[in-house]
Amino acid sequence: MNQQGGKPTGHEDDWWGQLYGDAEDAGPSAAPDSLDDRYASAAGAVNRRPDTVPAPRSDPDAPEREVPAFPAGLPRPPGFTVEPATGPAEAPAPADEEPPPPSAEDRPARAPDYVGAGPPTYDPEPTALPPADPDDLGDLVADTVLDGARYGTATLRAVSLRGDSARYRGEPRRDSLLTARFGTGEHALLLVAMATGARATPGAHRAAAEACRWIGRAVGRSHERLAADMRAGRRGDLKSGLHRLTGRSLGRLRASAVEQGVDPEEYAAVLRCLLLPADPECRTRVFFGAGAGGLFRLRDGEWQDIEPRVTDVAGEPVVGFGSPPAETPEGDRLTMDLGIPTPPSPYEPAPEPPREPFRFRASVARPGDTLLLCTSGLADPLRGEPELAAHLRRRWSRSGPPGLADFLADTQVRVKGYADDRTAAAVWEA
Repeated sequence: MNQQGGKPTGHEDDWWGQLYGDAEDAGPSAAPDSLDDRYASAAGAVNRRPDTVPAPRSDPDAPEREVPAFPAGLPRPPGFTVEPATGPAEAPAPADEEPPPPSAEDRPARAPDYVGAGPPTYDPEPTALPPADPDDLGDLVADTVLDGARYGTATLRAVSLRGDSARYRGEPRRDSLLTARFGTGEHALLLVAMATGARATPGAHRAAAEACRWIGRAVGRSHERLAADMRAGRRGDLKSGLHRLTGRSLGRLRASAVEQGVDPEEYAAVLRCLLLPADPECRTRVFFGAGAGGLFRLRDGEWQDIEPRVTDVAGEPVVGFGSPPAETPEGDRLTMDLGIPTPPSPYEPAPEPPREPFRFRASVARPGDTLLLCTSGLADPLRGEPELAAHLRRRWSRSGPPGLADFLADTQVRVKGYADDRTAAAVWEA
């Protein structure tokens, strides 16, 4: 065949003859070819079952293949001729039957909502938000703050959450939390500061946040000296230096109250801090502050209350705290105080109430210890409800520190009768 359609000549078109040869066109088929005829032919081919099924190809190397069965529960189309497998088949489980529960080893431990005699009065989740000032949105405080870090042999978890009472009444969180790192490398120093504002005062959350900022600024400016004292074990220098920094920070808080025209007794805060060196060779942990709270240590599966007692406090008072000396510098004994109240003088202002004493404790951690520093919102139920102490002991005695979410779940386990804000910092020692 050529491009002009003429008769082929030569060997160039031999492939056409080899393919078709001399066969003639058969022409149209004599069988009926309407649409109905085609449908009847297709239906018969589908519905007709052959008398014999071809045997499978015998290949010794070919793997055995099972004939699939039609899926149970689906309508069988007409003409479906695949037979089910001849082997034993498992009966399908009833639709309403639930799978077996996981075993105790496979089921993850979950923190309960509460412990103790009964459920608390308030709901476990926040109800109302605090009121907001459109011109001072920076004054808003989040319901929950969560933080964590790992330096050297210590793993830190810290949390501050609003209490059930404040969540229900729409009051801001009075607790404030500050976590900061000063310096770099092994010479860095970690500070965890927590403060609690005065109860039933409108600016309690601001006072707590300001107290954390003041002590954070003071420690940050002296972090090199503090870290060196901790590595050298100079306990006396640490105590005197941190005493001055704490007194200076709380003094600035009182001065700020005077500048704002607020009663210093209302614009006050309980301040508690923890210092952790980043040096893995230094396991000294230092607590300091002023005000009540909790300092606990979980060692060998048992809780130890290591909060410094007020009777053990030594050194100078913090902003006016302390009793007068028993005698004068010349050795003269002072008049005995019989406890008779002195009437107020119209010429002199009434004496100020004593301030909170300075608290300090330096301890050396052991591998496996867990150190817990917290405000009264967690310390009080931990001391008052044995089930809460037992729950945290079981949860935190396991290998390795918990994640942030698990730590939050553990610290917010509620106890009836304790609805204050909770702030806590825990350190796991490797």
